[in-house]
Formats: sequence, structure tokens, C-alpha cells
Amino acid sequence: MKGNKHRAEDILEERKQALEKKLLIQNDPETAIRAEKEIGFTTFLRNWLEIVRPTVEPTTFGAYNSGVTKRIIPYFDEKHPNLRLVDLTPKMIQDYYTYEMKHNGVSANTVKRRHANIHRALRYAFKTGLIDVNPADRVDLPRKGVFETEPYNEKEMMQLFEAVKDTPLELIVILTAFYGLRREEVLGLKWNAIDFDKRTITIKNVVTEAFLDGKCQLIEKNRTKTKSSFRTLPLVPQIESLLRHAKAQQEEYRELCGDCYNTEYLDYVNVNPLGDLIKPGYVSQQFPFFLKKSGAAEDPLPRSAALLRNAHVRKGRSAQGYAALARTQRYFHYVQHLYAP
Repeated sequence: MKGNKHRAEDILEERKQALEKKLLIQNDPETAIRAEKEIGFTTFLRNWLEIVRPTVEPTTFGAYNSGVTKRIIPYFDEKHPNLRLVDLTPKMIQDYYTYEMKHNGVSANTVKRRHANIHRALRYAFKTGLIDVNPADRVDLPRKGVFETEPYNEKEMMQLFEAVKDTPLELIVILTAFYGLRREEVLGLKWNAIDFDKRTITIKNVVTEAFLDGKCQLIEKNRTKTKSSFRTLPLVPQIESLLRHAKAQQEEYRELCGDCYNTEYLDYVNVNPLGDLIKPGYVSQQFPFFLKKSGAAEDPLPRSAALLRNAHVRKGRSAQGYAALARTQRYFHYVQHLYAP
């Protein structure tokens, strides 16, 4: 095809120049240092992500990767194309934070997370001699917002329980509301964590998601977020009845579906009729629909998020979670009312 010859020659010349530069750097340490200091800021950020990846949890890296590649890099590529790492100034970073808050409506808390990414990357650059000072040290951050929420009242809980009844979110919402579980904890609940003889539930596994290698990946961990999150809770009669029913239903679905049933997640409590594990993203996407159905549509994200994260009961997680249980004990009456045997 016409033009292919010239294109091939251009590519060959580019490769030749790259090879010559590489050989020059290898034979001249001073040239190598100068070449490293010529690195672009956004190129450095991409390299830093690969360097930091083996040192952090997959979920942590997923958060780093998402913020850096989807927000920070596109902004600097557009506003400061070809910006060298050594030319980055505190004002450029400050302007980025202002832009995010003013034009994208992000919160002060989100800006602080972005700053943590930038600061950590530049700290590495300073440590390795790529820059003489860390410009992120001289940036003013917005005051962190305080997340405030109120527990659902009795009427709202009844409405919500009614809205999720006979849906994939039913057991998830009830366990979350009653025991004060995080979303990743309730989804990570396994049958071997439930002792029907001793009537206890042990919170020891979590399921999360992370954006890795261009796609959202499921992360299963046989440990909780912190040591204090590992706890044992009492299995009250009505919750026990619900769990026994869920287990029997899973066995029934498995028999009905035969080879089509996913046996990979047999250990998990919260799976769909085909045996697929219910994912965090599904819960987050579907929960607002059930809020609207329950009549809480005017109630925005903070309170719905609080139910799924239970910010209002976290303070009472000592003594293996019994204090937290005491804070949610009032929900037992409604569970009993809706699910009386």
C-alpha cells in the first residue's frame, strides 16, 4: 500500500535513535542521570505505579491506579503537555486540586486521596534523586469534610426490609443492618464461619473489587480489614432461621441447575440462584433502586452508604462486636415481625 515504505523507514529510524540513546546512556553514567531527570511527569507516574504495585494490596493498587490514570495523568497531559518531572511546581499541583473541586465537584476528602498519590510518588522521586525537593510538600489542602449520618429509624427499616424481601439483597441488607457489617464483610461471609451448634457467626473473610489491568477484578481475602474487625457475634434465632433457609435454597438451586450451577463459590453465603458470588459493585448499583422502592428516594447517598458501611454502629465494635450488636438490637423486632417462622 502506498506510503507503507516511508512509514516503515520512519519506524526504523525511531528505533535506531532509541537504541543509540540507550547505548549512550549505558556507556556514560552522567548522561544516564541527565536522561532520568528529563523524564516527563506523567511518564514518571506510570512508571511509579508499576514500581509500587508489588508493595501494596491489590485493592490499594487498584485505587492508586484508578486515581492516577483516570484523573491525574489526563489533567496534566492536557493542561501541561510534555511537562518534565523536574519542572513540576507546587502551584501546578494546587491548580489541579482547585480544578477538581471546582469543575468536577469532587470533595475535599477525594482531593486528599489524590494528594496522597501524588505526594507518595514524588517522595519516591526525591528519594531516588530525580528531584531535589518534593513540591507536594508546599501545597495547601482543603479542610476535610466530616461525614455525618443518622441511623435509619424504625419505620424506614421496616420499609427497607419490605423492599428487599425475596430479592438477592434481602439477606445482605438484614445481616448488614442487624450486625453492623461492612459491605465486604457481609459478601465475604462463608458457611464455615457460621456455627449452628454454638450459635455464633465469625467475621473473618472479606470480598472486594479492584480495577486492575484494565478490568474490574474480584478480590477474596481470608482475613478482615483490621485485627479488630475479626470478631465473633451471637447467632440469634431469627437470623439463624434465615440462614438455614438460605442454605437449603442454595442446595435446591444447585440441584435444579445441574451442570449450569457455579460450584466455585459453594463456601459463600451470599450467591445468586446460579451460584455466582454477589459482587460489591452489584450491591452498590442495586441498593439505590430498593431505597427508592422503600420510599427513601429523597434520602441521598450518605445514609444509604451508611447502612451498607454501618458508620453509625462502628463505634461499638469492641468485646467481639457485642457492643455493636447492642446498638442494632432494636432491628431484631422487625426481623422477627417479617420473618416469623
